[in-house]
Amino acid sequence: MNYDALLVVSFGGPEKREDVMPFLENVLRGKNVPRSRMLGVAEHYYHFDGRSPINEQNRALISLLEAELARDGPKLPVYWGNRNWRPFLAETMQGMKRDGVRRALAFVTSAYGSYSGCRQYLEDIARARAEVGETAPEVDKLRAFYNHPGFITAWSDRIREALAQVPDACLAYTAHSIPIWMARQSRYEKELQETCALISEALGRSGDPLVYQSRSGPPSEPWLEPDILDYLRELASRGVSGAVIAPVGFLSDHIEVVYDLDVEARALCDQLGLRMVRAATVSFHPEFIRIIRELILERIDENRPRRALGTMGLPPDFCPADCCLRPR
Repeated sequence: MNYDALLVVSFGGPEKREDVMPFLENVLRGKNVPRSRMLGVAEHYYHFDGRSPINEQNRALISLLEAELARDGPKLPVYWGNRNWRPFLAETMQGMKRDGVRRALAFVTSAYGSYSGCRQYLEDIARARAEVGETAPEVDKLRAFYNHPGFITAWSDRIREALAQVPDACLAYTAHSIPIWMARQSRYEKELQETCALISEALGRSGDPLVYQSRSGPPSEPWLEPDILDYLRELASRGVSGAVIAPVGFLSDHIEVVYDLDVEARALCDQLGLRMVRAATVSFHPEFIRIIRELILERIDENRPRRALGTMGLPPDFCPADCCLRPR
């Protein structure tokens, strides 16, 4: 199938203090979230003077990807649109229309299936196309890659670097917690567990736990557990001296990585006497950039071999109609 552009679709984030509240209002629009909670989350951004690292990291990712495609092909222009902050997806798609783009592939900066990490991005794309109008570019999302060999290699390298700093440390994988009802309507947990098992196998390890972070719902609503902070307290109670935390649920440094782990979890580790090292994320790893190119080539040439590891098999090119459904 022929495509004439690549569209990177991401969550978005504020870049200065004045952006924080409008950004959070976009994120939480239509959700029953108390304003006190919104203000609490805003403080996480203010800790970094209102600047989330995600946009800067996306710019760097796109620069590396443009170089990869220019060198090895296919030579596609790369566009970028966000769900919650500038550049907004509809504005980007309007620019694609002006440039004559008719059919694009979308790389979504989320590796695992869930409503917010998969289906909602498909809805975002459809909404943006509707805003642009009848001549908006058609956009097809690239397949999932949580069990792609290159993804496992990139994460294994990052974690190996972290473990070298604390050779006797316990290793824990982290991912963003989501409500239980959302988890039940997707393969989020299973895909994460598959990724973690494959990474541990590549590292010659076993039994490394998957824990969760960044819970934001009311206490009465069950979310995925155990929480990373509770896990760290458990390690300290067992007399463990060090912990390596690998945020495999994230491709790049979101605010949840740099605040919830680098600030909050590290402060707890200092209090508990645990030496903590946080593994770097994969977004600039050369193997990760090559994965994106490989996914593009797969879609262009249906006869090209597809690669996947583990027991869950090869993810489909197109999301099934019932995947990661919106909650009722």
